[in-house]
Amino acid sequence: MGDPADGKDTLISAIEKAATKAFGPSGDDASHSEGQRELGSILSRTNTMALMSALSNLTQPDRVPRWLRVHLMDVLTLLPQRPDGVRATLEFVFSTHPSSAVNTSEAMAPQKQGANITMEALKMATNLLSAPPATVSPEQWFPGIAPQLLALLDGKDGPDLVKAAAYVIGFGVLGRKQFGAPGTAGWKEFAEPMLTKINPTLLRQGQARDSLTSTTNSDDVVDLRRETVLVGADELHIALKRLSSLLNSHPNPGLTKRLLAPLMSSLWTICTWPPVSEEFDERYRRPANALLEIYLKLSGSADKFRTLLGKLLNNGNTGASNVRWTYDRVGDSGLQVKHLRGSTSAADLDGNLGLLESKSDAFIQLLRSVATDSDISTLFLDLFKSSLKPTDPAPKIKITPENEQQTDPLVQLIEAKVLQKMMEKLPDKLVSSWKQMLELVSQILGGSQASPANDDAIPVALSLLNLVVVAPGFQRSNAPVDIMESIEGSLERISKMQDNETSQTAHNLSLLLKYKDALDDPSEQTTAPTDRQVEDRKTYNLAISYITQADSPPPVRTEGLNLLSGLIRAGSPIIDVQATLVLLSSLLNEDDDYVNLTVVRMFTQLASKHPRSTTKEILEHYVDASERETTDVRLRFGEALLQVIQRLGETFAGETAKQVGEALLSIAGRRGYRPKTKAKQERAELLEKRKNKAAKDVWQGELPDLSELDEDQTEEEKARNEIIAQIVSGWESKRGAEDARMRASALSIFSVGIETNVAGLGATLVEPAVDLCLNILTLESGPEMGILRRAAIILVLHFVRALADARERSKRLGFGLPDSSREDITRVLEYVAHTDNDGLVREHANDVVESLQNWQLSTLVPPEALRGNNSTPLTRLAGLDIGIGSKPSLPPLEPRVRPRIEEIE
Repeated sequence: MGDPADGKDTLISAIEKAATKAFGPSGDDASHSEGQRELGSILSRTNTMALMSALSNLTQPDRVPRWLRVHLMDVLTLLPQRPDGVRATLEFVFSTHPSSAVNTSEAMAPQKQGANITMEALKMATNLLSAPPATVSPEQWFPGIAPQLLALLDGKDGPDLVKAAAYVIGFGVLGRKQFGAPGTAGWKEFAEPMLTKINPTLLRQGQARDSLTSTTNSDDVVDLRRETVLVGADELHIALKRLSSLLNSHPNPGLTKRLLAPLMSSLWTICTWPPVSEEFDERYRRPANALLEIYLKLSGSADKFRTLLGKLLNNGNTGASNVRWTYDRVGDSGLQVKHLRGSTSAADLDGNLGLLESKSDAFIQLLRSVATDSDISTLFLDLFKSSLKPTDPAPKIKITPENEQQTDPLVQLIEAKVLQKMMEKLPDKLVSSWKQMLELVSQILGGSQASPANDDAIPVALSLLNLVVVAPGFQRSNAPVDIMESIEGSLERISKMQDNETSQTAHNLSLLLKYKDALDDPSEQTTAPTDRQVEDRKTYNLAISYITQADSPPPVRTEGLNLLSGLIRAGSPIIDVQATLVLLSSLLNEDDDYVNLTVVRMFTQLASKHPRSTTKEILEHYVDASERETTDVRLRFGEALLQVIQRLGETFAGETAKQVGEALLSIAGRRGYRPKTKAKQERAELLEKRKNKAAKDVWQGELPDLSELDEDQTEEEKARNEIIAQIVSGWESKRGAEDARMRASALSIFSVGIETNVAGLGATLVEPAVDLCLNILTLESGPEMGILRRAAIILVLHFVRALADARERSKRLGFGLPDSSREDITRVLEYVAHTDNDGLVREHANDVVESLQNWQLSTLVPPEALRGNNSTPLTRLAGLDIGIGSKPSLPPLEPRVRPRIEEIE
């Protein structure tokens, strides 16, 4: 069996030869035609992954002539249009991107399914797929890749590709205005195939006609009186599943609201469909309910719930629009969309009063799960006002314009039913804003005088007033004066009525309002919060509930983080700094890149106002003295610490800089010891030895190396994987020592601290850090410590640059670099530049040596000259006078008068 490397080289040479023949400037038309046929034959019979590898090799700079590279690039950029082109592109980028690291256990295994998916690799793959080539229009590009990406959302190819496809669609296409706005090519190919299956009203006229045509054969006789299937049961299920995968894989609240806004009524109809079976719930009701709750949590308001209430019994679209349709159950586990024909009326479909009880219960449950107390209270007050509209005592002739909408009696019945259930099941949430309640009570009591027909509303208004007055925290002095005067006047009038019960209640409430503040204990009275404090408290509670709820979907959690971030930026006093820091630290333990990036940004926002508390919280998790965190989690806190230092800038000094510097040096040092980690490693090694011994007993000898059986790997790839395995295994902690990645991270953060404010760290921290770096460069020369030596050399480079910048700006640091120390550093770096086995370390060492030489020369020049101040000429150089004013004075050529000496008494 041939070597795979030979096969790859043969493919590259074959493509190059055929492409040269097809597009060579020296060939004739006949040779061009023959070459194009040969090239087309090679491309058609070669799988996409092999073509990507070969063409990527050929299109490297200076690999082939420029005229040939242009044609090969055209072929390479069109490969995603193949039936398997999208998946091949994703896997190729993930397996070849430099940021795609592998675990120790995976280092020796062939990377058939691509390396670990990093955010950098995902962004590169997104740019390749979402941006059409210059030679292809978006209208031609997206129809080729959209079906492949949407199919990946089904999850048949694994959860990793679901997340990758969701990122490409959500952020690469629909997240860009030029491709993702309604009406654009990206929206038509990615959003409409899902949305129109759930809500066919969104179908364009041509799409509706095509959809109807596709459901019948051309030879069939179409009965115009029958209702044809517009969307099949499987199509509706797939659309719900894909939409859920898209919105939950990579949370984007803005995109979520844009996609779900036109589906609110349809999702309500599906999720409140009468239960049939467990499979039916799994396929339709639960996904629709989850999507509806996500949308209402992100953009819910009293108006949204009022709109949904008006469509409580709707089933599809029965109006006189372009497409009239309705949902219809198929069997025990299917739900399809039927196109309405004939004379089917809206009343036949929307007036199913038998579902009013169950649907109103579902609406109350929806309010309880997603609506805020403010939304519930506002909705209740709106419904209550509608139910108390005055009626005319005698019928009158009234001329109504044709375009004026009349109140639907069915809607009035629905609102009355829901209002009753709200009072029964949500009594504790009906009064969230007592000011609104007082205004409503004032209107009802004042209207009863002008309209005696509304006397039945007076007892209800008095009950509402009693709820407000006895509520904790209510003080009459804080209520609006005009409203209270109106209520007191109405109570006095009602107390004089003949109805003993109502008049007595009004009299009691009048007395309670009059003496309310005097009866309360003065020590329990508090200052009424301002409107902003009330709103901030509501926002804070809402954000915390979105973030901490166990079943909160990713878009909702992200919206909660955005709400909390807004309060932090505004400097709201409602923020509990310590509780917020603990919450952010717990979120940073999760493996969601989108959430982690948001949390790191919020740490920097908090650090602007609370630097000590923030850095202390981050350092506790970064140092991890209790050894509870994994290395990946600690590195995330390291990224947060780095950005906090950059955010602090010149204020990174004093006790904060001292604590950070000492912690970083303790991690970066060679004497770090983690006893719990050591004990864990010893247990793992013992367990591995037992497993190997058991395997040897079964195998009756040494275990074979199964990686050698992989014929897809070349010798070069096997050698590379062996080196990677050695390096990665060397990173991990040995015998309780600190992980090399953590040490490199600590040095990198320290170098950023030097670059940000070297004076804030001071000589007591900077000098040990430089000495530590020199020791690392000379003593830890193994290939697995390459990342550590790179971080060490960068720290020295930043130190030298910080000294040069301080001298140029005439800034006193309190320490410097004596000639003896400079010579020692130069000698060590020159040795490293010639002997280190890492090319990048050698290159950086040469750069630092050159910087040290330049800095030495700069010490001979005054700072004024370094700043480019031409008004001050260069007059001294290392003690030598070279200025015009210091030139030796020669005797003048013209005669001069000799000095005269006189004796003075």
